[in-house]
Amino acid sequence: MHSPSPCPVLWAVLWTPDDLSRQIVALQQRELALKEQNSTFMNSARMLEKARQQLQEEILCVQSQLLDEKKKREHQEALVRRLQKRVVLLTKERDGMRAILESYDSELTPAEHSPQLSRRMREAEDMVQKLHAHNAELEAQLSQVLEEVGNHKQRAEMLEVEMKVLKSQQCTAEQSTVVTKEEVDTLRLKIEELEAERSKLAEENRSLGMQLEKLTLQGDYDPSRTKVLHFSMNPMSLAKQQRKEEQQQLQEECERLRELVRVLKGGGSISGNLEGVGGFQSPQEVAELKKQVESAELKNQRLKEVFQTKIQEFRKVCYTLTGYQIDITTENQYRLSSIYAEHQGDCLLFKASSSSGGKMQLLETEFSRTIRELIELHLLRQDSIPAFLSALTLDLFSRQTMA
Repeated sequence: MHSPSPCPVLWAVLWTPDDLSRQIVALQQRELALKEQNSTFMNSARMLEKARQQLQEEILCVQSQLLDEKKKREHQEALVRRLQKRVVLLTKERDGMRAILESYDSELTPAEHSPQLSRRMREAEDMVQKLHAHNAELEAQLSQVLEEVGNHKQRAEMLEVEMKVLKSQQCTAEQSTVVTKEEVDTLRLKIEELEAERSKLAEENRSLGMQLEKLTLQGDYDPSRTKVLHFSMNPMSLAKQQRKEEQQQLQEECERLRELVRVLKGGGSISGNLEGVGGFQSPQEVAELKKQVESAELKNQRLKEVFQTKIQEFRKVCYTLTGYQIDITTENQYRLSSIYAEHQGDCLLFKASSSSGGKMQLLETEFSRTIRELIELHLLRQDSIPAFLSALTLDLFSRQTMA
């Protein structure tokens, strides 16, 4: 028995399969914890991404509202400018009307002045009242428009503030998403490293297990854990001794058999020491066995003759009943000659696809070229060899009858 090298034994003592199994279990638990942490980070990242998308949608909505408010404010400002222009025009018309009335009144006589003046005064008062009412209405519209413009400005400012807040929240979410992605990448790298380390340790574990098994098969053992017991009657020693004795007996028997063969070849007589070797029979028994062999051979010859007779009888019956003589030309190939054939060489050749003869194929011959219609009808279309042979028999029989 060869003593194992010291290095594998030292390694096996330091790293036992149990220690490696515990190490692998610890690494697997650590891997599971990291996978759970990774899934948590991935969930938080998905939540942050969803929140960021919601914030972007809200920002887009606020921006659209801000644009609508700006358009409304511009529309209201344009309406205010139009109203102011209209007020200026009305003021100019009023001043022009006053100037025309004053110039007209200066041309009237004192007698005509009083009734005409009172009438114009009433018309002017009516005109003034209408202008006052119109101005009041314009001022009310102007104040309302200014109030709406102020409200729109205030709302636009509030929307701008909200948009700034949402942008700041979006920046924070993006930063946290970047941090989360970095952490996920780091954890993924750690998981890959641990997976590589686990594969390496598993390979080392398998290698160490094979080394331990090899050392165990070689008969090595750990003296600190294993105690060797030696039997006084060791079965292995007894088996070796018994095998040695049997081998010696066989050698002696082989020598005696060689001597017996040499004597028999020389034609000499068998001595008393060699008669009982290997259970050989006496000359009387040998003669009896020869007689039995001759009787068996004679019986076999008679059976062969009977078989030949029966085979010839069976072939004649098949020839009489079916009208075809069947001969075996080569292996799995058969020749059929019809009883009604016009020429002696008119025959068909069939070949079996297997030794069992389950499927037959017609081979081309000179005679088969003359009956292509029957082949096409019964073999190609109907796929029936018996129908083909029957139709061929009827065809040949009809030819002889007509002749």
